[in-house]
Parts: sequence; C-alpha cells; structure tokens
Amino acid sequence: MDLRSDTVTQPTSAMRDAMIRADVGDDVYGEDATINALEQRVARWLGKEAALFCSSGTQSNLLGLLSHCRNGEEYIVGQEYHTYRYEAGGAAVLGGIVPQTIEVEADGTLSLDTIAERIKPNDPHFPITRLLAFENTHAGHVISQDYFIRARTLAEQHGLRMHLDGARLVNAMAATQLTAAELAEPFDSVSVCCSKGLGAPVGSLLAGSADYIARARRWRKMVGGGMRQAGILAAAINYALDHHIERIRDDHDNAQWLANALKARCEHSDIVVSEARTNMVYLTLPSLELAQSLKHFMEPHHIKIGAAKKLRLVTHLDISRDDLERFVALFEDFLKS
Repeated sequence: MDLRSDTVTQPTSAMRDAMIRADVGDDVYGEDATINALEQRVARWLGKEAALFCSSGTQSNLLGLLSHCRNGEEYIVGQEYHTYRYEAGGAAVLGGIVPQTIEVEADGTLSLDTIAERIKPNDPHFPITRLLAFENTHAGHVISQDYFIRARTLAEQHGLRMHLDGARLVNAMAATQLTAAELAEPFDSVSVCCSKGLGAPVGSLLAGSADYIARARRWRKMVGGGMRQAGILAAAINYALDHHIERIRDDHDNAQWLANALKARCEHSDIVVSEARTNMVYLTLPSLELAQSLKHFMEPHHIKIGAAKKLRLVTHLDISRDDLERFVALFEDFLKS
C-alpha cells in the first residue's frame, strides 16, 4: 500500500494490452499515428487548437513557460506552486525567465490585488511581466472557475497570458462536474498530467494555440524530449481517458472516508486532520519526530507514507477501501503505542 502520491499507480492488465497493440512510428518525424491521434484528442478535450505529448508534467510546464516568455521576461507564480517550487528552477536556468512569487492563499489561489501590485511597469529597470501561472487543483483544493475568470480579466487588462498547471485537472472535473474544456477555457495554455489520477505510466500533454504548440515542439526537441516510437505510451493514456476518468470519484470518496475515520481517532490527540476535497488528506503532526515514527511503524506492514509534519495521504487507482480500513486500524494501534 503506497499512500505517498497518485504517481505510484501500476498500469492495469487491460492498459498493458492496449500498449502492446499500439500502432507506432517515429514521433520526431511526426509519424507515430497513436501519438498524433492522442494529441488531437486532448486538444479537442481541452478546447484548444493543438496539443503536444511530453514525457512528464515538469517537461510540459517547462515547455509551457518557455513558449510564453523570452529571456529576461517574468512570470508571476505561487510560492508553493509546482512550476516554481518543485521543478528544479528549469524556467530560470534554461529560459532565463524571472519568477515573481506570491504567497498562496489558504484556498490555493493567489490574491488578485497582490498580482496587480506585482505586475511591473514598462521601465528598463524591471523585467517585463508576461505571464500568470496557476494550478488547479492545488494541494487538494479545487480553485473556483469564477476566480479564474476574474484572473483572466486582470490578465487581459495588462496584456498578460495565463498558463494552468492542470496536473490533476481530472480531479477538478470530478469535484466540480465541469468539463475539461470549461476548466481550461480561461487559459492560453494548459498542462495535464496523465500519470497521476488517470493511472498511465508516463506522460503529460501541453495544449494551446497551433502557433504556441509549434514553438513548444521546438523547445521539446531542444531539451531532449523528442521521443521515437512513443505510441506505446500514448496508447496507455488513451486507455486511461476511455476508462479511468469516471472512477476518479472513487478516489475522492475514499479520501473522504479516510479523513472522517482519522478524525474520529485523533479527536483527543494533537494531530489535526484536514478535510478531503479531492483525493488528498493532510495530517498536521506536532513534531517531525512523530511523523518519522509513524513512517517507521508502517514500514513492517508494507505501507509507504511520507515523513513530514504536514503529512499527505493520497488515494488513487491502486488503493481500495479495504486497504484504507487496514491503514486506519494500524494508525489506531500507533496512537495507542
């Protein structure tokens, strides 16, 4: 049982069969039929002109930023957003793009007033502000569509573009009942990761206008992302889009059950359990030592969790309700010990 992330899922037998049967070709030459069909499908799904298959969410976000901003230009981003904090500074290192960070609000948004204050005037002392970068979902929070519509109005007032790190966009779909195209509509570009809730083994896609994706394709080649017979990976994503979107609600239901079960057992302890808004439950522990003790307690039972004071537990394709019942029983034993 691995509760660290939804990136740990294994391809199902049916998904492996689809990969075996994939029609493949050289994608750098544009000759992989399965890749081409997937890119067209995802572009339509997101309501954009074109899409590009990428090896990872880090790569699709990197290409997204590089294709919007030139050397010396700036993107405004949340201090805790993935594109700034967890992607090794690629936009700055490889593109010379300046990040202007803003603290993330409790609901996962950025203050629009603060964004307006941080947009640089047209002055040679400053980098040129070019892009607003957002996330949906963020730390399990679904950001309201009304917020992004207001952000879009602000962006247009200042001539800015908007990029969405939609790594868990399917979770936002399940939580809001909005379509992928509706969630993507306010943005000039959208990155969607397929190796999280969808359960594919590898791959993300970047979507936007045809000209924008043409620039991204050139950047992908430059950073070593041009793959050859990658249709076997696209086939896995196609299978996930056909069969794994509806079941995302199961992950949300399981996370809600887990949150309620843990709250009941932590009622008289110093451990705080978050609400489960999508597929994540957070435990705030009183010390790092206690978090490490919990991790070590679970290891002999073949359960993998992190070891942080704010501990994230993630439900996914390979986690059943029976698994969670076993975890909660062991967690109760840990509290007693």
